[in-house]
Amino acid sequence: MSRDDDDSIVARYTAWARINHWITAGSLILLALSGFALFHPSLFFLTNLFGGGQMTRILHPFIGVVLVISFLGLFLRFVRYNFPTVDDFRWLGKFGAVLRNEEDGLPEVGRYNAGQKLYFWGMTFTIAALVTSGVVIWDVYFANDFNIDQRRLAVVVHAGAAVAAVLLWIVHAYAAVWVRGTVRAMMRGSVTAGWSWRHHRKWLRQEVRDEKRVPAE
Repeated sequence: MSRDDDDSIVARYTAWARINHWITAGSLILLALSGFALFHPSLFFLTNLFGGGQMTRILHPFIGVVLVISFLGLFLRFVRYNFPTVDDFRWLGKFGAVLRNEEDGLPEVGRYNAGQKLYFWGMTFTIAALVTSGVVIWDVYFANDFNIDQRRLAVVVHAGAAVAAVLLWIVHAYAAVWVRGTVRAMMRGSVTAGWSWRHHRKWLRQEVRDEKRVPAE
C-alpha cells in the first residue's frame, strides 16, 4: 500500500475550530439570502425566510455582527498559517497541474496551500469592507454620523463586497467538494494520513516530527 492510500487518522481541527467555522459559514449564507432579498425587488420573496421585509431589515445587520465575531475567531486562530512563502508562488506557478490533479511535481504544502491562503485573505479584506460599509449604512444607530455622500458610497462598496464574498464562498465550497476528503476535516476534525501526504505533505511531516496527533488550534 502506498502512502497515498494510507487511511490512518490524523487530527486536523478541534471541535471548537469546527464550530467556529460552521457559525461563520452559516452567518455568510444567512447574510447572502437576506442581503439579496433587500437588494432587488425580484428577490424580495426571500424575506419570507426571515419573517417578512421589516424583520429581514432588522436581522441582517445583527447577523453581520455574529459574522464579524465568528470570523475574528477564525482569523486569530489561523492567521499564522496563512502568511505567503516562496513555495506558495511556486505552487501558483504550477496551478495547471493542480487543476489536472497532478500534485507530485508541486512544492510540498504546509497546513494550507496558496489557494487556501488567497481565500483566507480574500475573505478577510472582503468582510472588513462589508463591516465598514455596513456600519455607515446602519441608519438605526449611525444615521447622524455620516453624510449622504458617504452613505451612497458605502452602499456601492457593500454591494460589491457582498458579491465578492459570495463568489469566494462558491469557489471555497467547490474546492472542498472537489478535493475528496477535505469535507471530512470540517465534519469530523480529522483526515487520513494518505490525504495529508498527498495534499499537505510538509504539514504531515511536521505533525509526525512533533508527535502531535491533536493540533493546538
